[in-house]
Amino acid sequence: MRVLQGSVAIAVMLAAAFAQQVAIEPRARPNAQPKQEEARAGRLRIDTTLVLVPVEVSDMLNHPVSGLEKQNFHVFDDKAEQKIISFSMEDDPIAVGLVFDISGSMGADLPQMRHAASQFFKTSNPGDEFCLVELASDAHVAVPLTQNAADVDYKLMSSKGGGTTALLDGVYLGLNEVRKSKNLRKALVIISDGGENHSRYTPGEVKNAIVESDVLIYAIGAFGNGMGSNYGGDQVLLKNLTDLTGGRMFPGVGMSLPDFADKIVIDLRNRYMLGYTPTDPARDGRYHHIAVKLDAPRGLPKLQAHWRTGYYAPSE
Repeated sequence: MRVLQGSVAIAVMLAAAFAQQVAIEPRARPNAQPKQEEARAGRLRIDTTLVLVPVEVSDMLNHPVSGLEKQNFHVFDDKAEQKIISFSMEDDPIAVGLVFDISGSMGADLPQMRHAASQFFKTSNPGDEFCLVELASDAHVAVPLTQNAADVDYKLMSSKGGGTTALLDGVYLGLNEVRKSKNLRKALVIISDGGENHSRYTPGEVKNAIVESDVLIYAIGAFGNGMGSNYGGDQVLLKNLTDLTGGRMFPGVGMSLPDFADKIVIDLRNRYMLGYTPTDPARDGRYHHIAVKLDAPRGLPKLQAHWRTGYYAPSE
C-alpha cells in the first residue's frame, strides 16, 4: 500500500480527543460517528500549495533502497501526473507510539513481545519521541508522549497482563497521542496477536481516523489459530490497519522479534520526501488520491514502493 505523511504547513489530525492516562469510557451511542466539527478538525488537509509525499522503497527482500534520484519517481494526483519540485531523503526525528497488547490471549508470547518493544529505544536519536498505550479489556495511555525513552521501557517491563482484547480502542488512543508530536515522521507500532474482541470503537471509526491522519502504522504479530478477532482472522485485522497507511505487518516468525523492531526503525528513517504543487488548485475539501510509480535505474532488481493513498484539499 501507500503513504502520504503530511504537508509543509498544517496537518490537522484525528477526530476526537482523549485525556491522557485514562481508559476509554463507555459511550451512550457506541456506533455513533464523531461529532461533525471534530471530524472536520481531524482530517489531514493540505493548507499550502505544496504537497509532501513520504515514500519508502525496498527490494523484494524488504531491504530499504537508497540512492535513487528525483527522475526515478513519478507522482500522480487523481491520475494526473505532477511535477516534482522538491526531493530529499533525510533522517528527521521520529515520533513512535507503541500500542502494546497485554491481554490474556498473549499468554506465553508476552515476555518476548516486551523484548521486541524495548528494542525501539536502543536506536533512538536526539529529538525522537515515544509514547505507550496498553490494552487489555480496555485501553489507556500508560506513558504520554516523551523524549525519555526509559520511561516507556520501564513501564513495559512492569505491566501485568490479563483480560480480553480492546485492540481497536488502543489504536485509536495511540493515534490521538502520537499526533501531538511536532516531528514530521510519526508512526504507530502495534504489538499484538490481533485478537480484537472488546473494543467500543468500530473498524469503520478507526479506519476513518487512520485515513485522516499522517501516521504510519506497523504491526508485529504473535498469531495463534487466527480465530481470535471479531473482524476476521487475527492477521486480517492487523494487515488491514497497516495497509491503510503504507506501513507493514510483520508476523512474529522467521527471525528474532528484535530484528523486526530494527526493520521498522530502518523503514521509518529511510523514506524519500517528494513535493509537488497540485495542478488542480481547487480549495474544495475534496479527497485526492495519490499514486507513485518507480522508474528504477537499469541493473537494479525489482523494487516496490509504499505510500499513503491520498490527502484532503483545503477548503474555504
